[in-house]
Amino acid sequence: MWDCPQYAAPMVLIGILTLFFFLFDALWSLLQVCRAVLAPLFIPNEETSLTKKYGPWALITGSTDGIGRAYAFELAKRGLSIVLVSRNEEKLKKTAREIEMKFSVKTKTIAADFSQGSEAIEIVKKEVGKLPIDILVNNVGKNYEYPMYLTEVPEKDLVDIVNINVLTVTLMCRCFIDDMKKRGRGAIVNSYIKSFTAALRFEYRRYGVTVQHLAPMFVDTKMNAFSKRLQRSKFYIPNAEEYARYAVATLGKLDESTGYWTHGIQCFFISMVPVWIRTYIGAHMNLTLRKDYFRENHIPNDRLNRKEKVC
Repeated sequence: MWDCPQYAAPMVLIGILTLFFFLFDALWSLLQVCRAVLAPLFIPNEETSLTKKYGPWALITGSTDGIGRAYAFELAKRGLSIVLVSRNEEKLKKTAREIEMKFSVKTKTIAADFSQGSEAIEIVKKEVGKLPIDILVNNVGKNYEYPMYLTEVPEKDLVDIVNINVLTVTLMCRCFIDDMKKRGRGAIVNSYIKSFTAALRFEYRRYGVTVQHLAPMFVDTKMNAFSKRLQRSKFYIPNAEEYARYAVATLGKLDESTGYWTHGIQCFFISMVPVWIRTYIGAHMNLTLRKDYFRENHIPNDRLNRKEKVC
């Protein structure tokens, strides 16, 4: 059948269209990131537009360290009052004071441990009360202490990862999205759960609610402290403040974003290679970072020198 000339042209056409849409999707993602990043340079009032578009209050989880803290400062810089949510009461108060003194905006602090799942959500709901949350940044997250195999991860850590990265993000969206719908405006920034974010965006976009999926690559934060090579800010590893400045600029412009321009370039080139090659490279990189952790923490040589390879 495939030797027949009448099948040749349609098959070639299908191949060309498949390649076209693949390349278009990859290139479009990069162009969208560049547009969102460069736009603020040409819009004088960009820093105050978020309050006009969404409202005056933003809630950021995991807001006393890393990207979450930088997000809180960046949104405060743009005129929003900030609800800070984190585990450590002392860090919360210190961060709130710094924001109030630097940007003259209101702050509210809520101490909650998201590894407790729904119990933490109840605390947040009670403390927020009737305060309108116009921008919700689900930043809080948990990762392995260093690159580990599944069987090496303590069961409690796995439960915490699911509670913090999946369960509480879903419940936080449920808490505030209905009020955003009623007000006809609002924004939610999620990471980790791409499919859930895409579905939520489709359901609520007609009500004026922006739902963004943020997928950063390596950022110089405490979460990546297992390797010194990730603690040196570079061209492709921004610090948290630099990352937040660019990421906030994409809010309301991009449904999905890496958040930082060099991450967008990396994502573009990564998407050009087959999945099996990406998987191989990622596994090799994790093994390298794993060995970094062993060396920097003086793990016994027998474990460090154990032969590990990418299959």
